[in-house]
Amino acid sequence: MNLAARNPAAKLAAAAVLTFALVVSLDPVAPAVALAAELAVVPLFGIRYGALARRAWPLAVSVLGAVLTLFLFAQDREHIAMSALALALRLFAVALPGIIAFATTDPTDLADALIQNARLPARFAIGTLAAWRLVPLLGEEWRLITLARRARGVDPGRNPVARLRLFASAAFTLLVGAIRRGTRLAAAMDARGFDSGAVRTSARRQYFRRADAALVAGAALVAAVALAASVASGAFHPLFA
Repeated sequence: MNLAARNPAAKLAAAAVLTFALVVSLDPVAPAVALAAELAVVPLFGIRYGALARRAWPLAVSVLGAVLTLFLFAQDREHIAMSALALALRLFAVALPGIIAFATTDPTDLADALIQNARLPARFAIGTLAAWRLVPLLGEEWRLITLARRARGVDPGRNPVARLRLFASAAFTLLVGAIRRGTRLAAAMDARGFDSGAVRTSARRQYFRRADAALVAGAALVAAVALAASVASGAFHPLFA
């Protein structure tokens, strides 16, 4: 079974189903069950756990920062541990399906599926494709910024404050460059008629088959089991209670 070959729209729909189920409760049981199921099916998408870890390290850093923030600003740190655990598990369980979906999806296939299967406007789908194509350039531009500063002798040494200040400066430079590139790309796409409103055709058909529907149904089943386990354990804590 190769889940990586499933329709991109089905992958996104499955991720959305899990996300919706995991945000309705604040307990750690539901995301723990969902996360265990997500990790179990990773090999079915043709992804090695090591490769997944390399893709998910920014998420791990973000989760660590969120948990540390909870502990730093909590009045009662003993009782905040459960909330921090629930938050960490939920962030991982919500983000992991998206990471898997985008890691196993061709950008052009995604744009075609959004237009043909999800019935989204072509402007939005093609804009998504263009943005995705630009993501690898950010890593290359970050490397060039780092090398250029090193060539000019800009080195923070072992000073953590200077290192943080240099990182913030480089990040701002990267952001400005990304905005400028996005603006030029948007103008170029409009000049080529991408916003003309004309009916567009697709060169490659994206079919939504029974196996794709089964993927979405499987995600719904995992979500139901996770919520049922939460309720059965007595840990269920509705978001809007």
